[in-house]
Amino acid sequence: MDDLARIAADAADGDPLAAATLVRETQSDVWRLCAALGDRDSADDLTQETYLRAFAALHRFEGRSSLRTWLLAIARRVCADAVRSRRRRRLTLVRDTADLELLASDATADAVGEGAAVTDLLARLDADRREAFVLTQLLGLSYAEAAEVADCPVGTIRSRVARARADLVTSLSGVSEGADRRDAAHS
Repeated sequence: MDDLARIAADAADGDPLAAATLVRETQSDVWRLCAALGDRDSADDLTQETYLRAFAALHRFEGRSSLRTWLLAIARRVCADAVRSRRRRRLTLVRDTADLELLASDATADAVGEGAAVTDLLARLDADRREAFVLTQLLGLSYAEAAEVADCPVGTIRSRVARARADLVTSLSGVSEGADRRDAAHS
């Protein structure tokens, strides 16, 4: 049993210091995953929901995977639930094509407004590829751990990461070419 699993066991037994330590030790990874799979505006809420679910189920943690992997799998499900819920709300709110066009233009404005190139590039990736890339390249999970979090085979994770890298290279090439054209126009 590793240190984090021991802390989790103490937290499950009701130790408030262990619960606080567990959150402190894992919060940055959970938040980064929620920000990547959801969005930065809702990452705090998604992270909080992740810990609410995790603490409610902590007594059922069996140690078949690392606690970090178990917690990130919960975060992934929280994000998926939020996306489904948001889609249902949009479908309920959208009455005609004009409403749908307004929603689409708002999503584009948010991506540009964020101002961070990395966030924008990640947002352009297919959701499955973004998830695999964030889990392995940003959060540092092994392919096997990422496969466990994403509930798919290791080969699928490897393929998604490779395709995500190719997509990012293509996107970066487009950004570079656009910058070169702007620079040439200002010369």
